[in-house]
Amino acid sequence: MFNARMLWRLAWWALLALALVGVARGADWFSLAHLQAQYQDLQAWYIHAPWTVRAAFFSLYIVLASAAVPGIVVLTLAGGAVLGFGWGLLLVSFASSLGATLTLLVVRHVLADNLAAYWGAGMTRRLARMTQGLEREGVFYLLSLRLIPLVPFGAINVLMGLTRMPAWRFYLFSQLGMLPSTLIYLQAGSQLAALRSVSEVLQPQVAAVLFALAFALAATPWLTRRTGAWLRRRTVAARWKRPARFDYNLIVIGGGAGGLVSAYVAAHAQARVALVEAGEMGGDCLNRGCVPSKALLQSARVAQQARHAQGFGVQTGPVQVDFAVVLQRVRSIIAAIAPNDSPERYRAMGVDVVQAYAYLVDPWTVELRRSGQAPERISARNIILATGSQPVVPAIAGLQDSGYVTSDTLWDVLEKAGALPQRIAIVGGGPVGCELAQAFARLGAQVTVVESGPVLLSKEDADVSTLVQAALSADGVRVFTAHQVLRCETLPQHAGADKLIVLRQNSTRQSGSSIGLASPAAQDDEFAVPYDLLICATGRKPRLHGFGLQDLGIASDTLLHTDAYLQTLIPSIYAAGDVVGPYQFTHAAAHQAWYAAVNALLDGWGALRPDYSLLPTAVYVAPQVARVGLNEQQAQARGVAYEVTRFDLAGVDRAVCDAALGTVPAGFVKVLTVPGRDTLLGVSIVGEQAAELLAPYALAMRQGLGLKAILATIHTYPTLSESAKQVAGQWQRAHLPAAAMPWLARWHRWRRG
Repeated sequence: MFNARMLWRLAWWALLALALVGVARGADWFSLAHLQAQYQDLQAWYIHAPWTVRAAFFSLYIVLASAAVPGIVVLTLAGGAVLGFGWGLLLVSFASSLGATLTLLVVRHVLADNLAAYWGAGMTRRLARMTQGLEREGVFYLLSLRLIPLVPFGAINVLMGLTRMPAWRFYLFSQLGMLPSTLIYLQAGSQLAALRSVSEVLQPQVAAVLFALAFALAATPWLTRRTGAWLRRRTVAARWKRPARFDYNLIVIGGGAGGLVSAYVAAHAQARVALVEAGEMGGDCLNRGCVPSKALLQSARVAQQARHAQGFGVQTGPVQVDFAVVLQRVRSIIAAIAPNDSPERYRAMGVDVVQAYAYLVDPWTVELRRSGQAPERISARNIILATGSQPVVPAIAGLQDSGYVTSDTLWDVLEKAGALPQRIAIVGGGPVGCELAQAFARLGAQVTVVESGPVLLSKEDADVSTLVQAALSADGVRVFTAHQVLRCETLPQHAGADKLIVLRQNSTRQSGSSIGLASPAAQDDEFAVPYDLLICATGRKPRLHGFGLQDLGIASDTLLHTDAYLQTLIPSIYAAGDVVGPYQFTHAAAHQAWYAAVNALLDGWGALRPDYSLLPTAVYVAPQVARVGLNEQQAQARGVAYEVTRFDLAGVDRAVCDAALGTVPAGFVKVLTVPGRDTLLGVSIVGEQAAELLAPYALAMRQGLGLKAILATIHTYPTLSESAKQVAGQWQRAHLPAAAMPWLARWHRWRRG
């Protein structure tokens, strides 16, 4: 039984056959000389059977237009010469548009998926961005292309078939766009005998007019955006007095990853830029986040390696951790990296670094507030907000009285204590909670993690979360998933546990979701966990207050409003990094900051949209978790068809060499591909150095390379990166033509004699 897709495929093959025939015979059938030689016979036939000729002409024109057969212009001339101007205009106008629409539908329903798979993720993303633009302004581009006779008729149809432009809209505006050139060719057809070549039809004056009209149409979207931006600016400016002159081209508020990159880009573009930061340069990442936590994780890793040294044939005594020295190492690493983000370095670039609190007075003016000094005001044509984020503190009864820390205040508390707390409770099983839990457990603390959801790292696939949870439990971390923190309590010192968190298991807990210590009480019963230090790792939220954003009307208590180009509701103010989200990673902030700076400097003369489709992520537990593109749960949620190829790192020789005696390397590489093709949709890696192993996959996906390209690449032996070649080889073996294998075996037997 034929289905719709099979019918579209038949139509495609029919069009392809017609195109091949047209290419082979077009020079004979659709040449101007042949038309002029047959003109008298065609005219006589038309006089004898006008409706038959009209129907035949209309049908033939649709078919040839669908197949984009060379010589379609000559057929248009024939319409004017034989049918006359009126009937020729009617039939050619509708037939050409119908034929073009048929091509669009065939391409859309037959070739689009195959072409997307063949081109790979890079071209698919570019096509998606083009489609988004065409959805807004495609009519103008379609009309402009149709007006230029030199642009191939069939190429336009195929290109538009790869977009989501509605067929009715394509048909309507194709008919309008082709009308001027149709009129010209039909009028020329009425003087067929005098024509010496098709090129004579378009006189230079006529061609110039068509090109001018096409250019005007193509420029219309840009002019519309530019006019709209100007009107918005004027509307916004009506509330405030706009400075006649500006002190800077750009003011950047915030000296974290987003602000530093924005200032760097603007300075290297020779713009005058001011960077305002009230606290430490480098922001949360350098001083309280990425850098100190990874330094702590490395010390914890060394301690764990020392405990398992015997498995490598190395004898050591009992492992003792000097936590004061660990903290000293953390401080020294921050100090070693700090010069990269220092005021001196940025001043050397030409950036005016201002140590002050920034307050937005109007869309162009920032008030600088310093303790004990009078406020000072500076102005800029555009402003970038890179104020970062702050920890979310959950609403838990008794939390404020019992005391807690977040990832921002943790380091100051540890420095003040000077020793590792013996019992640490962490609320939150996301990346930060898991990393800190494993680090402190390996350094010698008793650690408990409480997660309200059914699994740790809920954004990862179930097999990833399960492996990480097992690794934490193996390091001594008590994991309570699907548990709610009811309250915090403080008891008298003589009770032996002066601080407690009271937990209760959720009634919606999934069976087998927890690999850690089971609840010490029946379901729905309360139980308590003692702690010396309570860490809240329940996420972060944009830092929006204290900068005047609410007074300007561009932020609420929880959200900063921006468009896809990182522009706020006020056109002169942009945002980048954690303050705008949706991804709270240092590399995401840097990515956004580049676009925010460029768009601000272009100042409405152009706009670039950041692409988040291949944003890599990593969780630095052991084994590490790294991912780029889609994982299984994302693909399922979006309805994306995929195949899974998984390769365990136990099959990589270098991983086996690096493992302790009697242990099996933990982890795997999981690749999602387009069904039946090697086109990468996403990669998840769990294992040693997973974040480093992810980079080649991210590059391959960005450049549209598939698993076959990875398989063809020579990898150094023995390395962990060989896992990429192994998983590609596994995919290749699974896609060998099974039906050909017996015949290949017979052929080899015949060759042996």
